[in-house]
Amino acid sequence: MAFSIPSLQDLSPPRRVKPSFRVSSFLPALIPILACLYVGVVILVPALAVVVQAFAKGFGVFLDNFKSPELLSALRLTLIATAIAVPFNAIFGLAAATAIARHRFPGKALLLSIIDLPFSISPVVVGLMLVLLYSPTHGLFSGLLESTGWKIIFSLPGIVMATILVTFPFMAREVIPLLEEEGWDQEEAARTLGASDWQVFWKVTLPSVRWAALYGLILTTARALGEFGAVSVVSGNIRGETQTLPLFVEDAYKQYHTEMAFGASLVLATVAIVSLLLKLAVEQLMERDKEAVRSEGEG
Repeated sequence: MAFSIPSLQDLSPPRRVKPSFRVSSFLPALIPILACLYVGVVILVPALAVVVQAFAKGFGVFLDNFKSPELLSALRLTLIATAIAVPFNAIFGLAAATAIARHRFPGKALLLSIIDLPFSISPVVVGLMLVLLYSPTHGLFSGLLESTGWKIIFSLPGIVMATILVTFPFMAREVIPLLEEEGWDQEEAARTLGASDWQVFWKVTLPSVRWAALYGLILTTARALGEFGAVSVVSGNIRGETQTLPLFVEDAYKQYHTEMAFGASLVLATVAIVSLLLKLAVEQLMERDKEAVRSEGEG
């Protein structure tokens, strides 16, 4: 068995390695700073600019802007379209979520893809699709519309349809994951005790997803109030008739009515902030309910 004699180099003490600069040690502090800078530049600074410009000539001028008949007409039309579209989407979203989460049927994957379609298609394309279908001159159903005397494009029905199409995924997409997570043990138990399908939905299913449904309702309302692309195509942007509030902001700015445009923008920004606060409150309530259910399960 051979033995090797260690050399003097092997017996010398190890050299000290100088600490190298590591970027990874600064990443935990750098990432939040970059995120705050990005949010500040992209969101906070423009939002503050809207507030400053809206009150640039004083609070009295800001209030006088809301005496404009065109602005009030745009606000009224926006609220009407939202009040019609949101209940439709709430009913459709709950029905679609229940069907997808609780049943197996052919075309289930296709239905999920159709629900997600407005997320991937530009709202302008959605408006163009409605024009190609319901245009009174060259639309696919132009003959039917002419015979019945209905007017969809450049009127309230077209605006409502465009708003419904761009906002209907929100309710279903918020409720479906929670229904799949909850399972259907409680619903099966209620049916075993003799409850009808409506009683099961109203007393078991809906209470279990109430916060997710409210969350989807908030998102749907905020999206409907701020819709621009699809509505701009189907409405014709007729001032005082088919002009919604987002369209009014663009038109007023182009006409150099800066204070009026920023005043209307501040209304939309306020709606966005209120929606965000409600969203955070609902998220906290959802987390509280999950913790309560988890503690009951452990107990």
